Amino acid sequence: MSSSSRFASGEALFWGDGLLAFGLEEVRHDVAALSEPGFWAVVATFEGEYTFVRFAEVAPSPTPTGAPAWAPGALEWRSSMTQEAYLAGVEQIRSEIARGRVYQVNLCRVLSAEMTPELDLLPLAVHLSAGNPAPFARYLRIPGMEIVSASPERFLSRDGSAVLTTPIKGTATTANDLLEKDNDENVMIVDLMRNDLGSICTTGSVTVPRLLALEKHPGLVHLVSDVRGELRDGISWAEILQSTMPPGSVSGAPKSTAVQIIRELEPTPRGPYCGAIGWVHGERGELAVGIRTFWSDGDRTQIKFGTGAGITWGSDPGGEWRETELKAARLIALASGNEVASLS
Repeated sequence: MSSSSRFASGEALFWGDGLLAFGLEEVRHDVAALSEPGFWAVVATFEGEYTFVRFAEVAPSPTPTGAPAWAPGALEWRSSMTQEAYLAGVEQIRSEIARGRVYQVNLCRVLSAEMTPELDLLPLAVHLSAGNPAPFARYLRIPGMEIVSASPERFLSRDGSAVLTTPIKGTATTANDLLEKDNDENVMIVDLMRNDLGSICTTGSVTVPRLLALEKHPGLVHLVSDVRGELRDGISWAEILQSTMPPGSVSGAPKSTAVQIIRELEPTPRGPYCGAIGWVHGERGELAVGIRTFWSDGDRTQIKFGTGAGITWGSDPGGEWRETELKAARLIALASGNEVASLS
């Protein structure tokens, strides 16, 4: 069966990083799966739930093809947090910062829309690959789960003992719109990721070869940094994920306190949004942060999408709300088949 016919057939598959994996062998939820042979697609939710999918075959596939045009019909998007609730959440985080409890917290909301039952999201993946190309785009389809991601952010890359994380903090329409707060956010998260990698890497091996670099993506610019390290002998994937999840750029600092505040303020679980999505094959792997991500589960009558912003003491509540709209607007419009989408 050709790659395009596999895309169209509805069978379980994973696509990302120019690879197409097919021939579903098993689905597991224990991290020990990654110590076993084979190509595993990986989905980690922000809340710490894992899905590992082993496929029998992997083939080159530059882009997903063979799907019909994306035609979702009318989509009416609703937010898990109203603007009023979000602004209040920003102020609550600023109060926690003033108390010295935390330095930064990523505050997110989940958008959802009802869709035609059994609507396949593969055409959306094809649509996004053309309308919003992303360096860490992914598509996964298995029973009970379908994910389309246009992530611009590497969470963790591994090649043998070498590991690399590339946190994004700082988002604006143009470089001139970036604020000093954006620089501060990025540096805070770089320090957090240095600490995360330091717990599993050899002493002195963790470096920051790129700091506050400007990257351009469709409709946005980001500040991006690289943090590299060399794993200590014998470090497993289970230990790597335990030390680094959830991603620092979408949680906050200190991470444990930030996650606790997120649980207090956000009314809806994030799921794969702000988790990790990618693949592992032995001592190689590429995991993206699950941002700019659509997903559906269960009876597939609803499509979801998350958006958020990093809150620091210098945050303006209205500005943070507008950042969540900026991050969502282009992709929600593409998913809705419109130039402009309502994010009520």
